Amino acid sequence: MFLVGLSGGIASGKSTVVAVLRELGCAVIDADVIARQVVQPHSKAHQQILQHFGTEILLENGEINREALGNIIFSQPEKRRLLNSITHPEILKEMLKQVLKYFVLGYRYVILDIPLLFETRGLTRFMKYTVLVYCDPGTQLLRLMKRSGLSVAEAEARISSQLPLEEKRKWATHVIDNSGDRESTRRQVLRLHARLEDSLHFLWARLASGKGPEFPRLKRAVKGHFC
Repeated sequence: MFLVGLSGGIASGKSTVVAVLRELGCAVIDADVIARQVVQPHSKAHQQILQHFGTEILLENGEINREALGNIIFSQPEKRRLLNSITHPEILKEMLKQVLKYFVLGYRYVILDIPLLFETRGLTRFMKYTVLVYCDPGTQLLRLMKRSGLSVAEAEARISSQLPLEEKRKWATHVIDNSGDRESTRRQVLRLHARLEDSLHFLWARLASGKGPEFPRLKRAVKGHFC
């Protein structure tokens, strides 16, 4: 089995691509979903976040108010780094569990949907392929303004807080250009899916009965990443 890293940028349309991949039966592990799971009340990460950010970021039901926390880390990079140091190890541990589950089930490859894949760069070395969902800057700005009701200045600030999509293109092995209509994007995803299905890179792991070298290294990376 091999790993495929999928990423994009804010309002680039990654969710559209993921939806098509799921329709095609691909195994997709969503880091954002896991990120919500690992900070549920009474979890290790939940307790650590409260220690550093206080109870003001809680909703009435005890869950973390993601919007309130997001406002803090958006304007304070040191707080964002602190939050990452708490949540990323827990997220990566759960991702590894799910990767191993799909491996046992016999999947040829697993797609890891990681929003900050190219920003952190720590996991890219474990990916056989990396896929970027791209759109041109003008389209990205307009989509974000429409989706979130932001002004031009607010939307530009959100976009500039991430690594530019043009920069990410340099690191991706495959690019899905989502600047056009949905059908154009779908056709590109279908071509990508065909290439992944035809790849023989999964064979080494099967021939080694699941004892290939990548899994121990991935486990070590998960254990030490962002600690």
